[in-house]
Amino acid sequence: MPGRKTIVQGTGEVVKIIVGIVGKPNVGKSTFFSAITKTVVEIANYPFTTIKPNLGTAYVRKPCPHTFIGKSCNPRNSICLDGTRMIPISVMDVAGLVPEAHKGKGLGNKFLDDLRNADALIHVVDVSGLTDKEGNMVGKGFGNPMEDIEFIENEISYWLSDIISRNWKKISRRIGNEKIEDIISEMVSGLGIDERMVSDAMSRASFGPVDQWDEDDFLSIGRELLKTSKPMIIAANKADIADSEILRELMKRSPYPVIPVSADYELGLIKAARAGLIKYIPGDNNFTIVEKSRLSEQQLKALEKIREFMKMNNGTGVQNVLEKLIFDILKMITVYPVEDETHWTDKNGNVLPDVFLMRNGSTALDLAFRVHTDIGKNFIRAIDAKKKVVVGKDYVLNDQDVIKIVAKT
Repeated sequence: MPGRKTIVQGTGEVVKIIVGIVGKPNVGKSTFFSAITKTVVEIANYPFTTIKPNLGTAYVRKPCPHTFIGKSCNPRNSICLDGTRMIPISVMDVAGLVPEAHKGKGLGNKFLDDLRNADALIHVVDVSGLTDKEGNMVGKGFGNPMEDIEFIENEISYWLSDIISRNWKKISRRIGNEKIEDIISEMVSGLGIDERMVSDAMSRASFGPVDQWDEDDFLSIGRELLKTSKPMIIAANKADIADSEILRELMKRSPYPVIPVSADYELGLIKAARAGLIKYIPGDNNFTIVEKSRLSEQQLKALEKIREFMKMNNGTGVQNVLEKLIFDILKMITVYPVEDETHWTDKNGNVLPDVFLMRNGSTALDLAFRVHTDIGKNFIRAIDAKKKVVVGKDYVLNDQDVIKIVAKT
């Protein structure tokens, strides 16, 4: 992942994943943000409600390994609720994007600048078609969600290509002495894009001789950089009022994974749970009414309508979007470093205090460096605490591994 780091939590530096919530104005981005972070933000049905990016924390869920040994855990960089480890993800809701934002239209320049730190994107689309290209309210079905996906992809691709093309004639003279991947990596390093991502993008992009690149060449590279550096998933919001045929067509045609979502339903359930009217853990596919006598007939009907939507879509979709992005698209796994492989504790006796999100394919040595640079440099061996076996530096980590690192002191 790009090198953004947060405060040391317990054993070492923790790389912070930042997810950007994008979309045109007035599609429910702020509602989605509130639902996923449980944070109240300004929500209104007019363009550019969000001016400054809203920042918050959401959580992805995994079964906590403490149940494996029958001991309570002592989380430090996460939360454990009834055997479920809640792992924090930073979420950023930025201003709505309109066509030609890369040229400065609307709040385009501000929007795109806010995106530079995002590792991945959730594109909130109004699948009901209630909004036009500018985010203005229109009749249901008049908007085109597929066109919304295409224009957001285009705007971010143009933004990336514009960054690469600046002063290209002068910069291209360095080619021959330096690798082109190194040159482009240097130009986009402030966007959290590394050389591996640049090389991957350029292997798929279509372009001619370097000294003759035109707008199409730069745009091709920009499109591929978007795919490698800012993976995207579609939150098909307002699916509760959308035409089912439009939703099916969107899921069929979209180049990105599409999850049906009702951010309104999720936010409503969270508020009802806080009021003690229902029992609901965000992300669950059902809820329980606590006391029917406290609810009006209208409220009961509304809750049953939400329940039917959840049955059809395995929940409201809000949590599903985030977890599919983190675990399936970014391919992250969870690993628990410990100092005592028998009791799964740190040196102070805390059980499973830390959990790290790491890219699938990471090794024991990668984990050692994640815990602390010195531990990585002085790595001797690792111990798989679940299997009670010694593993080497090239051992490929599995999801939910509990690992002790042995290093020279």
